[in-house]
Amino acid sequence: MFEEMSEATLESRLAAAARIKENPKNFKVCESCGSIVAKKATSCPNCSAYRFEDDPVHVCEQADILASRAPLSIESKDYL
Repeated sequence: MFEEMSEATLESRLAAAARIKENPKNFKVCESCGSIVAKKATSCPNCSAYRFEDDPVHVCEQADILASRAPLSIESKDYL
């Protein structure tokens, strides 16, 4: 069902999760698609939703989840 991640993708996602977990108060989780975005974002850059969860514990949990699986979101660069 899901494609396996390359080593580079896995390392990149683990590094991003570590950066987020170092200071989770600077991030929030989109309640629509589950993406982690900067705290200052007013809408999700992936799905345009505007409802977020900013609890640091939830942000860290979501970072771990996202780091452990291949990317599923369609980003704006995918439309080019």
